[in-house]
Amino acid sequence: MEDVVLELNNLHTHFFTDSGEVPAVDGVSLSVHKGEVVGIVGESGCGKSVTSLSVMKLVPNPPGKITEGEINFKGENLVKASEKRMRKIRGNEISMIFQEPMTSLNPLFTIGNQLREAILIHQSISKKEAKSKSIAMLRLVGIPRAEAIINEYPHQLSGGMRQRVMIAMAMSCNPELLIADEPTTALDVTIQAQILDLMRNLNEEKETAILLITHDLGVVAEICDRVVVMYSGQVVEEGTTREILKDPKHPYSKGLIKSLPKMHEREQKLYSIPGTVPKPKMDRIGCRFSPRCEFAYDRCFQENPELYPLDNNRSSRCFLYDEVEGDVTEHAETIT
Repeated sequence: MEDVVLELNNLHTHFFTDSGEVPAVDGVSLSVHKGEVVGIVGESGCGKSVTSLSVMKLVPNPPGKITEGEINFKGENLVKASEKRMRKIRGNEISMIFQEPMTSLNPLFTIGNQLREAILIHQSISKKEAKSKSIAMLRLVGIPRAEAIINEYPHQLSGGMRQRVMIAMAMSCNPELLIADEPTTALDVTIQAQILDLMRNLNEEKETAILLITHDLGVVAEICDRVVVMYSGQVVEEGTTREILKDPKHPYSKGLIKSLPKMHEREQKLYSIPGTVPKPKMDRIGCRFSPRCEFAYDRCFQENPELYPLDNNRSSRCFLYDEVEGDVTEHAETIT
């Protein structure tokens, strides 16, 4: 995992609305290496999906716009790439699995037509060869009766099969980066497990880098190598999956882990982080999590913390880990 496939540097994506400028993604930096699976987690409205759409340059403009930062894909800054260049990259070098396959698949075209389109656009092969490859991709993702399925329409398939078709479509051109936006949200647990196994096998066999966006920490534990925790448009913690789940550092990460149900404990009510994610706005002062944080002190309401580096390439956006105040402050002792 030495080669960096994707690197975001200080990415800002804002929406210009009648109510003012809204910073949906506010200074996000992260990287994905070849053959690595990186998970982005956080509550709804924290900027996960907008980050992924920014990478694909699919944020609707207007009202959305990338105002600052870099999206480096294999060394090329996609922020400066033309639409013509992006059409060559999308579906070929970078593919995306959207959250709801029923809204992503065109109900007026057969599965085969939609699979062949992606292959014919990016590869110099005949229609007959594209059809054969479409059938092979459906078989690869575990769909039975592939020869018959290509002649069927999306509404004739189950939710799990539609999601498999989306994965087959995304993987048909052997992309180097696969962005999966909550690919298992609408599926039952059995189909979820099958989809995760499929994504893991594709990742291992083809060394495809995967950027996985999800609410489900169980999915993160199952498939991800590293985790990026986002809150209110910013990265608040980053580290390996084991480190984040076993020993979270940021108070928000701790709250997410604490809210998980425990198999060996009987609780009347699950823990929930008090309050809600604040509305994004330009003139915010202080740490964005401070109104909900039980460990917040005066400085948290007056300054916005940086993403402080920790041991083992970990980082946390919290004043508790500011070297100016010492590695272990009175407040750090309280939280740990």
